[in-house]
Amino acid sequence: MAPQASLLPDGRLHLHHGPIDLIIMAEERGEAARRIAYRAARDRFATVLDELVAELPLLRQTLGTVPKGSIARRMHHACTATAQGDFITPMAAVAGSVADTVLAAMLAATPLRRAYVNNGGDIALHLAPGESYRAAIAGLDGQTHGQITLHAADGIGGLATSGQGGRSLSRGIATSVTVLAACAAQADAAATLIANAVDLPDHPAIARRPARQVFPDSDLGARLVVTQVGPLSPADIALALSRGAARARALHATGAIAAAALVLQGQGVSFGQFPRATAPTARSLQHA
Repeated sequence: MAPQASLLPDGRLHLHHGPIDLIIMAEERGEAARRIAYRAARDRFATVLDELVAELPLLRQTLGTVPKGSIARRMHHACTATAQGDFITPMAAVAGSVADTVLAAMLAATPLRRAYVNNGGDIALHLAPGESYRAAIAGLDGQTHGQITLHAADGIGGLATSGQGGRSLSRGIATSVTVLAACAAQADAAATLIANAVDLPDHPAIARRPARQVFPDSDLGARLVVTQVGPLSPADIALALSRGAARARALHATGAIAAAALVLQGQGVSFGQFPRATAPTARSLQHA
């Protein structure tokens, strides 16, 4: 099936092709700029899936040979910048890299005050000087943990969430890990690694299976992924979150991420310069 494009009632653009589903917003003072931006997004999106499929075998392998395609190179670079010796394949950054690529095409076509490309919750963001963007801290379980307001001066170009219940498999037990970074690709890769680190190996309440038994084509192969997490004690939750926070600290120390918010069974911690929630829930994030 060919790529599909439709304008939503609220003025956003919806692009869909195979497993890729984008919601795009562009704002400028003139309507002409938005039309130009949306046209650029459609044109760039037209070949995205074919480009990825062409290098899929390489993208499912551990980091090594640098891919040829521009999106694949974004994926490889983001994972190289965040791996720090952990197992990772370029696929850990695919959603964020696609979002970054489409946003870049829009901005190359026309100036915009605000714009974002949301790829299943992994968001590439552009804010002109003086502009801001309000986002929910939402878990993959559908729960909202608060809202944050990002300003252009914050230098955040990407938000991504990983954990249990998302579109991809996770090796950890985090309900969700939301990361802010300079670009969506890097936020995507980092969220995956931090979510993997939120874990309690050999805990009896956690069920695991080889990834290929869940998704035969998974880039994780025979590595164990979490399929179910039972109720955990407060001490267990604190221990698992502390392991994820340690991974976030290491990434923050290298400049790979700006901040991370980790949630496990209703409890959470945040790390780095994470804007305080403007509408926190009863179980608001504690700063680590």
